[in-house]
Amino acid sequence: MAATVYLIPTYLHEQNLEVLPSYILETIEKCAVLFVENERTARRYLKQLKKEIVIDHFEWFGIQKAEEQVLQQFRQQLQQQKTIGIISEAGCPGVADPGQLLVAAAQDAGVTVVPLVGPSSILLALMASGLNGQQFSFLGYLPIDNGQRIKAIKELENESQRKNSTQIFIETPYRNNQLLETLLKHCHPQTRLCIAVNITAPDEAIKTKTILQWQKEVPELHKKPAIFLLIR
Repeated sequence: MAATVYLIPTYLHEQNLEVLPSYILETIEKCAVLFVENERTARRYLKQLKKEIVIDHFEWFGIQKAEEQVLQQFRQQLQQQKTIGIISEAGCPGVADPGQLLVAAAQDAGVTVVPLVGPSSILLALMASGLNGQQFSFLGYLPIDNGQRIKAIKELENESQRKNSTQIFIETPYRNNQLLETLLKHCHPQTRLCIAVNITAPDEAIKTKTILQWQKEVPELHKKPAIFLLIR
């Protein structure tokens, strides 16, 4: 029997398991091997799905090791025709996630790759933003260097205006306030900015305003998982 690779979503906020379809647990229990972004949190996740699950039933591999080492381990499991699950830290594997390298290796090997339905903060934020969902780009993290960051913001703002395209980006939660400060200082007053915070959590907030409106009421984002969407 050929190997199969399942892309297993997880919650965005651990207090809300309701966003996960029941068939995710059934699929996990089919797997012999799990490649995970963080083994400690992945083990806790499985126990939250089913207290009785036997954690040591699975063979565990961490994705965050040296890329070549992980890819070699992954290819070995494919050659042994194992049923493999990939679990990231939040949301969907392979999207803004190191699991993408393993999925590429699975595609190169010609094995079946099965994505499971689950929450994606990128898409949920876009859905609720009211910004252009027909044309958009996800840019990941902007540069840390202040000068390079300002330049990148100007470029993505111009790109969004030129193509009428929503620009989506993220930041490490403890640097959210600095990023927002830079956006409010350097973007055009009528540029529309959506800030999506704690998606699927009890205190979820997804709001779209102009830069000028945000300047009058600046939110506190320190250490809160957030996604930013912008269109000029």
